[in-house]
Amino acid sequence: MVAIKAHEADRALARLDPAWRLVLFYGPDAGLIAERATSLARASVDDPNDAFQLVRMDGDDIASDPLRLVDEANTIGLFGGRRAIRVSATSKPLLSAVEPLLATPSQDAIVIVEAGDLQRGNPLRLACEKARTALVVPCYGDAARDLGGIIDEMVRADGKTIDRAGRDRLAGLLGGDRQTSRREIEKLLLYAGADKAIEDSHIDAVVGDTAQRELGVLVDAVFAGRIPALDLAQAKLAREGLDAGVMLGGVLRHALGLLKARQSVDAGRGVKDAVAAMRLPYPRIPTTEAALGAWTTPKLVEAISLLGATMLAVRRDADTGKSAAVRALWTMARQARSGARAE
Repeated sequence: MVAIKAHEADRALARLDPAWRLVLFYGPDAGLIAERATSLARASVDDPNDAFQLVRMDGDDIASDPLRLVDEANTIGLFGGRRAIRVSATSKPLLSAVEPLLATPSQDAIVIVEAGDLQRGNPLRLACEKARTALVVPCYGDAARDLGGIIDEMVRADGKTIDRAGRDRLAGLLGGDRQTSRREIEKLLLYAGADKAIEDSHIDAVVGDTAQRELGVLVDAVFAGRIPALDLAQAKLAREGLDAGVMLGGVLRHALGLLKARQSVDAGRGVKDAVAAMRLPYPRIPTTEAALGAWTTPKLVEAISLLGATMLAVRRDADTGKSAAVRALWTMARQARSGARAE
């Protein structure tokens, strides 16, 4: 069985065992999956620009005609050399295409399969984990430590500097998706222009959104039952001029995300995996993991109904709707506190 932990991925890929002729990337972070698949594909051939050495295959096409992957994997290159086959992600089952290669792996090509967020009992994931000739690589959202390394790497490559406080602040504003984080850092570096040091003013102008950050604080306070923090965030957002309907909409979106995560946990998924799939900024992840313990599926359904009715009241009458919004958020915060005590 060749299944590794998420934190072991980079080390395993850097020292790939020649016996591993198929590598399956899966997880909620599509950006990290694509980045690792690209890096492995390029490292597995002599010329990544040669279409005969690096073959790209569509996952949907493979699912419709499983033998295409087997045929390509067993094709011998005209000019010899190393070959790699990269299969793009698909929601369709790929087990019938992959099974023959697990039993009789290609000696000429390494097969790289990009998959979505496969559950523990997924047949493709199980088959690859049991095979000695395959490596299964989980790809989860970046932790603050990982983001710090990415920030340092990209800032240094651009000939700039960033101090530790700035790096930590920037990491806290970025999400869990690798590609999205890189795009945000690229925008930041472009905005900084000729400036050699990345300052807070650069971060605020490009990545920082005060109202959005404060809304995140409010949302987390509601679901954690922290009423003083809820009141403070609500006052700050009111000063920012944020509409009560927008405020409630932010809470509703998070409630819907929590409901989906709660249902997946009830079905047997781990809490950390369920929250990672929500792709939240790193500082909000521990709070959201804790919230899943306080909110059951029935309570979340009830909260979603309350939020929907309150948003309707706000649309009908903005003035009376503000007080209704406050009452709704307080009601939810008290429910969270009672849920936490029950645990």
